[in-house]
Amino acid sequence: MCSRWSWVACAFYLVLNICSPDASSGLVQSCGHIIPESPVLALGSNFTALCILNESCLDFGNIYASQIIWKIKNKLVPKEQYREINRTVSSVTFNDTSSLATPLTCNILADGQIEQNIYGITVTVGLAPEKPKNLSCIVHQMSRLTYVMTCTWNPGRHTFLDTQFRLRYSWPEEIFPDCIPRDVNNSCTVTDIQFFVNTEIWVEATNALGKAESDPLVVDPIDIVKPLSPQNVSVSSGILPTVLQLSWENWISDAVMTLKFNIRYRIVGDTNWMEVPSEDTASPRTSFSVQGLRPYTEYVFSIRCMKEDGVGYWSDWSEEKTGITTEDQPSKGPPIWRIIDATHSPTSWTVHLIWKALKPFEANGVILQYEVTVRDKLSPSSPVRKYNVTGTNHTLQLPEGTYEVTLIARNSVGASPPSVLLIPASNSKAPVKNLRTLPKHDKLWVGWTAPNSYVLKYVIEWCLVSSSSDCIIEWQIALGDVQGVDLKGIKPFKCYLITVYPLYADGQGSGQSVKAYLKQDRPSKGPTVQTKKVGKAEAVLTWNHLTVEEQNGFIRNYTILYKTIDGNETVVTVDPSKTEYTLSSLTSDTLYTVRMMASTDNGSRTGPDFTFTTQKFGKGEIEAIVVPVCLAFLLIVLLGVLFCFNKRDLIKKHIWPIVPDPSKSNIAQWSPQVPAKHNFNSKDQMYPEGSFTDVSVVEIEADDKKSFSEQDLKPFDLLKKEKSTSEGHSSGIGGSSCMSSPRQSVSDSDEGETTQNTSSTVQYSTVVLNGYRDQTPLQVFSRSESTQPLLDSEERSEDHSGGADSTTQRQQYFRQNGGQDETNTDRPCFERTKQITHDNEGDLVGFVQLQISGQSSQPLGLGMEKNIQEAALSSVIQTCTEGQTERPETVEENPLSVDEMPKSYLPQTVRQGGYMPQ
Repeated sequence: MCSRWSWVACAFYLVLNICSPDASSGLVQSCGHIIPESPVLALGSNFTALCILNESCLDFGNIYASQIIWKIKNKLVPKEQYREINRTVSSVTFNDTSSLATPLTCNILADGQIEQNIYGITVTVGLAPEKPKNLSCIVHQMSRLTYVMTCTWNPGRHTFLDTQFRLRYSWPEEIFPDCIPRDVNNSCTVTDIQFFVNTEIWVEATNALGKAESDPLVVDPIDIVKPLSPQNVSVSSGILPTVLQLSWENWISDAVMTLKFNIRYRIVGDTNWMEVPSEDTASPRTSFSVQGLRPYTEYVFSIRCMKEDGVGYWSDWSEEKTGITTEDQPSKGPPIWRIIDATHSPTSWTVHLIWKALKPFEANGVILQYEVTVRDKLSPSSPVRKYNVTGTNHTLQLPEGTYEVTLIARNSVGASPPSVLLIPASNSKAPVKNLRTLPKHDKLWVGWTAPNSYVLKYVIEWCLVSSSSDCIIEWQIALGDVQGVDLKGIKPFKCYLITVYPLYADGQGSGQSVKAYLKQDRPSKGPTVQTKKVGKAEAVLTWNHLTVEEQNGFIRNYTILYKTIDGNETVVTVDPSKTEYTLSSLTSDTLYTVRMMASTDNGSRTGPDFTFTTQKFGKGEIEAIVVPVCLAFLLIVLLGVLFCFNKRDLIKKHIWPIVPDPSKSNIAQWSPQVPAKHNFNSKDQMYPEGSFTDVSVVEIEADDKKSFSEQDLKPFDLLKKEKSTSEGHSSGIGGSSCMSSPRQSVSDSDEGETTQNTSSTVQYSTVVLNGYRDQTPLQVFSRSESTQPLLDSEERSEDHSGGADSTTQRQQYFRQNGGQDETNTDRPCFERTKQITHDNEGDLVGFVQLQISGQSSQPLGLGMEKNIQEAALSSVIQTCTEGQTERPETVEENPLSVDEMPKSYLPQTVRQGGYMPQ
């Protein structure tokens, strides 16, 4: 029928049936219910629940048990656990209730797949209570007459259920009310108890799953009493300095029980308690004298008590009380030692006496002063030195020797036994052997092997090693029969220098020292490495030792780590005593990174990185290159100098060209009629010193032929005639013996040239006694720098025909006498000076001649000089013969041949601006 409705109408009907009020009961009528209702289940057991549908819902809503689904805490239960019993009953079964949770609900899946809850129950899962165990009871004394009994037990496992515990006790004929614990489940206190009657006590535990009882405890409450501790404890000093008197009060009546006591005590500041023997305090009492205490020592006392027969419990310790014993004379002398400083003078000692203050149990009171006595053992007659000191040190100035020092400590009661120290002149006795150290927790154990001789005692010195301050010595004395002591107050990571001296009856042994650490750590920093020297394939590294404060332990080794930028790191281990190491087999001209690590027994620390670059060349390589190059250069220079020396004439020719010396020329005489007048080999006769006083330049007209007499022009005729025989050998003015700049020769064919080429002036220079570039001058000579050709014929009248229209040409010629009138053009051009007489006209002619000799004193090559001479001679002959129509006149009626003719360089007739030497 519901299928013909919409699913909304069907759901509305179910809600009305589940939630609509009933007239008879006034309660909600459900379509079903679950059996059992809210069960309590044992953990791990099986459980089955039934969901029963009402008939009314079946008839109206067309609902059946097959539509029931089960859920646990809104989680669907697998359908494999369902079972449909009939059309109204469905069951679900759980094999293990440990997975069961609450709530468990029964639901209907109606038409339209609408899920509707029918009913739900709460499921409780737990355990039954276990049997309580370890039941025990104790009776506490609350006051003088008030006692309570507290019992405790072990409740067992947790049941996850509400479990109730009850403490039950009874006499044989009477049962008392139960004691129910409050807020706990393992103890309960009973206030109403009776002594001297056996009482049975047990515990009962109950919950929804069951009930359990403990084993019964049968006890007389008097046997489980814990009395109050003694009260009003007091301490007082006794007659003796080693005794203290204790007194107290007991709060339990002797009628109830008799007590025994336990007394403990300790020195103030100490944590270790000492107890009075139990047999001394086993009887009832209210006071006790504690003996065997230290004089002038403060003690703390505490007392407790219990039943005399030992059945029951000890009371708590009483309140602590203190007391101090009286003074007594010191029990021993102070330990004494010395430090000798002989640095100022080897024959005088500065002796620092040091001693330790007595411990309280040794001083037995307040030490008022110390008495120091010094005796010279080598000189018994010397006076005894006595000093009264209030401190624990004293300094003496003593000459070198052997001394006995006695020290006594004194308090208000008396003096201590003397402490004796022997100071020998030298430590000549046997030292200890095999000195060693071993850390033990917070102490450093020092051990040694005793010498063969009998030792009275040992002195152990130690001090903290520091790089910034002096070593402050601490010390202690050990008896002669021990071979090891524990040093206290040693700091970890600090280096200590420990020295042991054996003391004999007649002297002292030399000290043996060792350095030690209580605990080591890795260094505080790593070494800083630097380079001392860098080569091509090696580098010398250097570093400083770490300070003792930075080491934190014994440096076992140094490790050098170096590498190139892209290479593998190389590791080298170095002895810790080294401060320098050489790296070898390095690559030249390469950047290296190096760092250094210091290692102790407990770790390592690396220092900063350092970089260096190896050299490109090794030691001596640069010298091997430079020295041969320099030697080669010097050799080349030397060879060059030798070459220049051998070729000096050639080099001199190019650098300092030789200026021809006219005095050495063999040019023909000025006049062929007088060739024998001149000695061409005699410079002194040709050019006597002072022959020329001045050189003057006179300008004349080039065409002024009238100025020359026939007599003056006559010597030129001979050379003109000879020109025809030597024309092929002449090189013109350019090859003249006067060494003029090269110019073309002027021949007969040049007569047609215009006067423009011959109208320029002619310049002459006079070379005086100063040499050319440091050359030694041979004589004074003249040379021409003229650019005009030499004239080889007499001036012809036709040569002047073209000169009228041109600018007047000027010529220069030399004069020997600068004082003559240079403006007189009517005078002959070869006019002699006043100093020249008629007899030495030939000398003047010889001066004008340029001698060309076959033997020259100039430093030129023989071939070159010979060529120059031949060229000059040919030029002279050609010049002198060109254009001549006359034959030369003969001298001494014998005609001269060309070879026999005197070689002379005759002045030429000025041709349109020539030159004429004077």
